[in-house]
Amino acid sequence: MVPAPSLTPDAIGQLCAGHHRWLLGWLRQRLHCADSAADLAQDTFARVLTARDSLYITEAKVLLATIARGLVVDHYRRRALETSFLEALAALPEAHAPSPEARLLVFETLVQVDTLLDGLPAKVRRAFLLSQLDGLTYADIAVELKVSVSSVQQYMTRAYTACYRAQYPA
Repeated sequence: MVPAPSLTPDAIGQLCAGHHRWLLGWLRQRLHCADSAADLAQDTFARVLTARDSLYITEAKVLLATIARGLVVDHYRRRALETSFLEALAALPEAHAPSPEARLLVFETLVQVDTLLDGLPAKVRRAFLLSQLDGLTYADIAVELKVSVSSVQQYMTRAYTACYRAQYPA
């Protein structure tokens, strides 16, 4: 079977024009917000544009739904993170509340850390969080995760390597 040709600018334009309304409705059903749906529809087509060199398509709706589904998940994750962050800020005494600029920087960093942690296997992520947030020793983490201390060391090495690579990409 011969792969479908990659999308040309004309084909991308036809894809957008032919499926924008459908995608917008699909996103509205999942987000219950017309503005967020419009934003994510735009982001979906932007992903198609940036991936066009390696993109092959036979079913436009499947492609768009797959991309949009990932964006919806990201949207809800970011919203939950933002809600938790705002609740934590609200609990601070007013004298210790950070400036709007500092809040934005901290929130952007939290999103980056959340994305990094989401890319790690569950046990690696859990070990890292138990170490960094709860202050547990590797031995305590091993007991909690029901693994050996050497496994915890491997998990932490993997987590620290991911952090390093995020900070200093090749």
